[in-house]
Amino acid sequence: MSSREVLGQAARLASSGLLLQVLFRVITFVLNAFILRFLSKEIVGVVNVRLTLLYSTTIFLAREAFRRACLSGGTQRHWSQTLNLLWLTVPLGVFWSLFLGWVWLQLLEVPDPNVVPHYGTGVAAFGLSAVVELLGEPLWVLAQAHMFVRLKVIAESLSVILKSILTALLVLWLPHWGLYIFSLAQLFFTAVLVLCYVIYFTKLLGSPESSKGQVLPVSRMTDLLPSITRSRASVNWEEAKLTWSFFKQSFLKQILTEGVYDIVNNLGSLVARLIFQPIEESFYIFFAKVLEREKDATLQKQEDVAVAAAVLESLLKLALLTGLTITVFGFAYSQLALDIYGGAMLSSGSGPVLLRAYCLYVLLLAINGVTECFTFAAMSKEEVDRYNFTMLALSSSFLGLSYLLTHWCGSVGFILANCFNMGIRITQSLRFIHRYYQKSPHRPLASLYLSPVLLGAFALSGGITAVSEVFLCCERGWPARLAHITVGALCLGATLRTVFLTETKLIHFLRTQLAVSRLADKTT
Repeated sequence: MSSREVLGQAARLASSGLLLQVLFRVITFVLNAFILRFLSKEIVGVVNVRLTLLYSTTIFLAREAFRRACLSGGTQRHWSQTLNLLWLTVPLGVFWSLFLGWVWLQLLEVPDPNVVPHYGTGVAAFGLSAVVELLGEPLWVLAQAHMFVRLKVIAESLSVILKSILTALLVLWLPHWGLYIFSLAQLFFTAVLVLCYVIYFTKLLGSPESSKGQVLPVSRMTDLLPSITRSRASVNWEEAKLTWSFFKQSFLKQILTEGVYDIVNNLGSLVARLIFQPIEESFYIFFAKVLEREKDATLQKQEDVAVAAAVLESLLKLALLTGLTITVFGFAYSQLALDIYGGAMLSSGSGPVLLRAYCLYVLLLAINGVTECFTFAAMSKEEVDRYNFTMLALSSSFLGLSYLLTHWCGSVGFILANCFNMGIRITQSLRFIHRYYQKSPHRPLASLYLSPVLLGAFALSGGITAVSEVFLCCERGWPARLAHITVGALCLGATLRTVFLTETKLIHFLRTQLAVSRLADKTT
């Protein structure tokens, strides 16, 4: 498969992921609004923050490193070794669910059982749901490696929709069950998700195309189970070493960057999760397939290196412009967003300052997501280990800076410390990218430079909306708020128009990938 074909499939995967994120957020928003009519906000808060954090942390620590390592390279490999390695996510998930469950119940403050009953059951159920989901990890990686885009869309959409229906019915009929409702729904969600992959591969492996060896590197479902052969090692030790390197990195990232205050984090990172996460996940697979680890750019197929450079340049430009738009307009509309979301209780306190600081963090988050997406796909194992050592060396300074800034600036200080941490990570990635393409004619980092006209448009929009906020927001009633929104919409329109006129290379890239994605959807 050529690099341009892989690029088209990655674009389809990213667009599908974007649609899924929008669907999930809409469903979650509507479901939370419905649930709050029947259950206390304390129960909903425990589910959305504590139990969801337990589940996501277990999943992240158990599988993230395996995904990065096993999605590197092409589909031509000894898949039995890769599948054996992926099955290790299950016992690792059991360990993390038990350990983190103990932390949640013994070390962290337990909610009042009179206010939030059955908390222990919820912890156990969400930990178990993580293990259930990991049972489908070998199937997920195999599907991603072969770019089965539609499978991911159907499986995740169906599981989320059915989970939401079950939750709504149980809340309506048995509201006194409390956390039992969310525990059952979470287990049901992961079971349906894994079952979708099992059913899909069972049908696919029974098809005539698969029997001729034209679709997958396995011929029957039992080939997906762990196996031991005498002719070669049970696992690919290079993949295993790379997994260990990525695991150390994932562990550090989870400790250093997890959490930034509930409501502000949810509002501030909403666009980041909607746009950047699907792009990072999909184009990591693209870079990992197109580029070869352990090889200099000059020693690889130059067409692939050129395509990777062009894609990286466009993604960096997209991340920079999106993050800059959020930062510029977020400063003038943070107070209004919090006022609409939670009323004067949120908009009159420190909330607007927190959200403005988080808008700056989102800009760095966007750039870092793209740079690390490329860096981790191209780094050798030794380079990943050196990166981990650098992060470990900087962790003490980050924690010390967090303490000092939090002491001086309160909650804003913690966000600023995270900005510092993100800036260090971006610098490390930019240094790697610069060295990687230093001996080639490609300069993808040039995309970080913006034209003076576009910079002027952002500066002017920021100034106009800041003045508008002073005179129109937020205690002068809804007519003034609507006027403030109108000013922002006009400025945003003018800024986007400037982007279309000045960033023609990026617009061409986006239109091309959108056209390729639509054509592929019609032909499948």
